[in-house]
Amino acid sequence: MPKKETPNKLEILRHSTSHVLAAAVLEMFPEAKLAIGPAIENGFYYDFDLPRTLIPEDLEILEDKMKEIIKKNYPFEKAEISIEEALKDFKKAGQDYKIELIKDLKEEGETKVFIYKSGSLVDLCHGPHLDSTGEINSDAFKLTKISGAYWKGNEKNKMLQRIYGVAFESKEELDEYLQMMGEAEKRNHVKLGRELKLFSTHAEGPGFPFFHPNGMIIWNTLIDYWREEHAREGYQEISTPIILNKALWEKSGHWDHYKDNMYFTKIDDEDYAVKPMNCPGGILVYKSDMHSYKELPLKLAEIGLVHRHELSGTLNGLFRVRMFRQDDAHIYCMESQIKDEITKLISLIDRMYKTFGLSYHMELSTRPENSTGTAEMWNNAEQALKGALEGIGADYKLNPGDGAFYGPKIDFHIKDAIGRTWQCGTIQLDFSMPERFELSYIGEDGKEHRPVMLHRVIYGAVERFMGILIEHFAGAFPLWLSPVQVVILPVSEKFKDYAASVGARFIEPGIRFEIDDSDESLGKRIRAAKMQKIPYILVVGEKEVSANSVAVNARDDEKPADAKAMAGKQETMKVEEFLNKIKKEIDEKK
Repeated sequence: MPKKETPNKLEILRHSTSHVLAAAVLEMFPEAKLAIGPAIENGFYYDFDLPRTLIPEDLEILEDKMKEIIKKNYPFEKAEISIEEALKDFKKAGQDYKIELIKDLKEEGETKVFIYKSGSLVDLCHGPHLDSTGEINSDAFKLTKISGAYWKGNEKNKMLQRIYGVAFESKEELDEYLQMMGEAEKRNHVKLGRELKLFSTHAEGPGFPFFHPNGMIIWNTLIDYWREEHAREGYQEISTPIILNKALWEKSGHWDHYKDNMYFTKIDDEDYAVKPMNCPGGILVYKSDMHSYKELPLKLAEIGLVHRHELSGTLNGLFRVRMFRQDDAHIYCMESQIKDEITKLISLIDRMYKTFGLSYHMELSTRPENSTGTAEMWNNAEQALKGALEGIGADYKLNPGDGAFYGPKIDFHIKDAIGRTWQCGTIQLDFSMPERFELSYIGEDGKEHRPVMLHRVIYGAVERFMGILIEHFAGAFPLWLSPVQVVILPVSEKFKDYAASVGARFIEPGIRFEIDDSDESLGKRIRAAKMQKIPYILVVGEKEVSANSVAVNARDDEKPADAKAMAGKQETMKVEEFLNKIKKEIDEKK
């Protein structure tokens, strides 16, 4: 069983900074009760039970107190004490959440616990930490936000206040991160989704996004592209129900691993569940026919609608939702075909990500603690994935213990325009589920054999991938993805008929266009088109009518605000010439 990696220096720095935050909070609120405070990506957080609700201005006060604690250079002193002694000390301090954690450890059979002392703070913690608070750079951390968090992540428990912070080794790294986050805020997909009329969220359906016409154009374009690429690779598309009997989820193992995140209903007095995954339904499709080795690899794909019960506090636009579609496919193959199929999958994923201008890195994730299947199955699966990656000379990182419960996986982490990474695509190798469902094919020898399953997605959750693209492109989608590709602006009312005749020529080739012939000034209509990030603005007036042409204004980063500023940037083209230009650009998915 793979062991967790030892925390690196930066993780230790961030964990130590979270303890300094706890000490600062206790200075400000002596009656505060401490919960937990781990290091996380780019920083840390700590949960508190406080006598009042924090406000943003409190963060600056706490930062100043943290800097004072850092300046005093308190050592982090580690001690191992008995469970009984720890219970006594934390009861005396009135730290109820620490007492509960100690009792949990006692139930697990522990007789001793570790504590850390720094200055006046004594905290329950296994460590490791820096040698002293003075090793933290006072100029390289910042408290960023306050949010609510249920104790132990259970919505039945008390809501605590969580303080987030970021920490780095140098001020330059902090400044670079804050600059990136500032850029991320400008690209916020929820804000842009509202402004560009792509999607909305409503209190009547928390976690269930509502897609508007513009959003559906992007959605359908993404799916059309996905279908084109998959048809080329020999996939067959299927559709399976979203509600299936509880017994199926017990057999697949999802009941044991996902039931806390599933929705349930009763049909004819029997228990059913709304699917959190597409795999079991796809397996039933496979089992409905006999299969020969000549059919393998069999590639069954599904844009499947799934539901998962996420906590309300975690919901975030399209990034964390309760209903989403996965671009799933399950490949049923022989063991001898694994390497070739993984190689083909990596090539397909690479091709699709490059279409969006996305770079990525790969991680190989191995057996988690909570898993199904034998050690032999897992070893064979892990070696098969590793062999496939090394066989093509792929660069990858090892991510011990983070595989799916039924098998190891290769995860694809894409990098967006401002340097953030997102885990989207995955290839998961599964020897376990074919055993559970007794899948078979007739081999060349005329006998039954067990196939291997490859689970894979490329977009992942299509909604989340769309949210990533909104932020990656800052809403300025490439022409082939843009909801409106061209807007035509007649200079005045007398050129409306010509604008309509130009638009008519865009209908047959399927160019998405609008004509803005409203009573607003040309300048205001130009600004409106720029705000909607439309790739091409065509202005038509007397000269254009005479020459059967259009004045073409391509979207650029400068975003000129008025007609005068645009005049020097526009290019006059014959309508047919412009049409051929953008058809080529769309076809090439530039």
